[in-house]
Amino acid sequence: MFQSFSIISLLYLLIFPSLDWGKTGHQVVGALADQHLTPKAQKEIEDLLDGASLASISNYGDEIKSNPKFRHLNPWHYINLSFDQSNVSAKKNLKGDVVMAIKKCIAKLKDLDEPKSERVFYLKLLVHFIGDIHQPMHVGRKEDRGGNDIRLRWMGKSTNLHRLWDSQLIERHGMSHSEMVQDLISLSPQVIKEIQSQPLETWVAESQALAIIIYEESPSNSSLEQDYYSRYLPLLKMQLQRGGLRLAGELNEIFR
Repeated sequence: MFQSFSIISLLYLLIFPSLDWGKTGHQVVGALADQHLTPKAQKEIEDLLDGASLASISNYGDEIKSNPKFRHLNPWHYINLSFDQSNVSAKKNLKGDVVMAIKKCIAKLKDLDEPKSERVFYLKLLVHFIGDIHQPMHVGRKEDRGGNDIRLRWMGKSTNLHRLWDSQLIERHGMSHSEMVQDLISLSPQVIKEIQSQPLETWVAESQALAIIIYEESPSNSSLEQDYYSRYLPLLKMQLQRGGLRLAGELNEIFR
C-alpha cells in the first residue's frame, strides 16, 4: 500500500509541480502571523487548532494535494494574469482562484453557524493561501503555468522559474523558518498597520508587479548565480513578511 501511495504522489507532483512557496516559506508566514495576533484572536485560533501553531499547519494546503477528494482545490493556489491585466479586469476562472479562495475562507471563518470542523478546514487553507498569493509566480502567466514551463539553470543545476521562487532561493538562504522570521527587518507599528490595511487587490498587484520584473530578468534558458540570489533575496523576504503580517491582520479582524 505504501509503495502504491508513493507512486501516486510522485505522479501527482510531476503533473502539478511547484504549486506554491516551499515548506519553509509557508512556515515563515505562519510563524510571523503567530507573533502579531491579538490575545482574542490567539485564543480563538488555539481553540480551533487544539493548541497547534499557525506555522505547524501552514502547509496543509499542500499536504492534501495528493488526495483526489481535494483535487478541485488545485486552481485555488494561484491566479493567472497577463502583464496588461489586473485582478479586476481579468476573466474569472470558473474553477476559482486564490483571490476567490481567500474570500471564501474568510467568509467561512466568520460564519459561526459553520461546524468547527469546517472552520478548522478553512482556517488551515486561509493560512496557506495568503502565503501563496505573496509568491509572485502565483500571479504569473497562464501560458507558462506561472513559470513552471520556463526552464533555466540555478547554480549550475536544471530547474524552472516557479520552483526557484518556491523553494530554491529560500534553501540557498540556509535558515530554518524560525531563523528567517528573526532575520526579517524590524518594522514600526505604523508601517505594520499600513501593510495590514491594504486590500486584497493590492496584494495581487504587488505580486504581479514583482512577477513582471522576475519574468524579464529570468528568461528561459538563462543561467542564474549568486548575484541573482543577492538581488532578489530582499524582495523574497519582503513578500514573506507582508504575507505573515497580512495573515495576522485578517485573523485579528475575523476573531475580533
